[in-house]
Amino acid sequence: MKAVFCEELGTPQQLVVRDIDPPPAPGVGEIKVALKARGVAFTDILMIKGEYQAKPELPFIVGGEASGVITEIGPKVHDFSVGDSVLVSGGCVEEVVVKTTRATLLPAGTDLEAAAAFRGNYATALYGMQRANLQAGETLLVHGAAGGVGLAAVDIGKLLGARVIGTASSEDKLTAIKEMGGDHGIDYRDGFREQVKALTNGKGADVIYDPVGGDVFDESMRCIAPFGRILIVGFTSGRAALAKTNHLLIKDASVIGYTMGGLQRHDPERAAKNGAILLDWLVSGRIHPYISHRIPLDKTADALQLIIDRKVIGKAIVV
Repeated sequence: MKAVFCEELGTPQQLVVRDIDPPPAPGVGEIKVALKARGVAFTDILMIKGEYQAKPELPFIVGGEASGVITEIGPKVHDFSVGDSVLVSGGCVEEVVVKTTRATLLPAGTDLEAAAAFRGNYATALYGMQRANLQAGETLLVHGAAGGVGLAAVDIGKLLGARVIGTASSEDKLTAIKEMGGDHGIDYRDGFREQVKALTNGKGADVIYDPVGGDVFDESMRCIAPFGRILIVGFTSGRAALAKTNHLLIKDASVIGYTMGGLQRHDPERAAKNGAILLDWLVSGRIHPYISHRIPLDKTADALQLIIDRKVIGKAIVV
């Protein structure tokens, strides 16, 4: 079977597609899964560069979240059957064997591509809205709103009853924000402060969701509402910003940093509960993962390059 390996740290073009032996038969409490779709993200790019907080030993298979169909079950497996659809941590490989404790059963008829596209981004967005205590009727400003975590934040923000303003860098991305239900889209290449202030009658945004950092964070501090909260999601700009505490003091504002890894380590029950909430929302059609690119497994490097080139809207998946 085929698998995509990072054998040396660097760029997507250095990834290697290899034929490897299929995994063995599943053992006690394990299942074998034929993967059908795999989500890739900016974190995968950081990982193959050696710049992510988790640093797996080389060589490692690229990617993480995936969906597929169970082909074999091991002894003492009672809650899963051959033919069931599941979410697993699989990566860019054709088959995996995993413990049932690491698999999530999907209801019959669940779209496997949507399932592979939603979990990481939507879990990040939901936990962020919880940390910020986003309330119905508040204004949510989402930066990088056409990216994976950005569009998920737009989607969840609307579901929670917020008025959502999204920033992006092209007309097609602004269109996607509107399609996801965003109330306003701003091309932030020439700045966004004045437009946000105008759209909020001078008040500013109550919650700002920032996966970009750098100059975007700096400008966000100048259009945050009193008692506002800025969520630090990441630094796709390449620069982690420095918060000026005098600005926070004047606005009675808060800067909130958070990670999904931290949630899973320190409050696994809450992480599991959020996962169940999101799955219910997916199956019931209350959230709508946006997939702009479907890339074959042996072209995984192309999928990651599309993310680097900022051509992905929502999510790219490997099929």
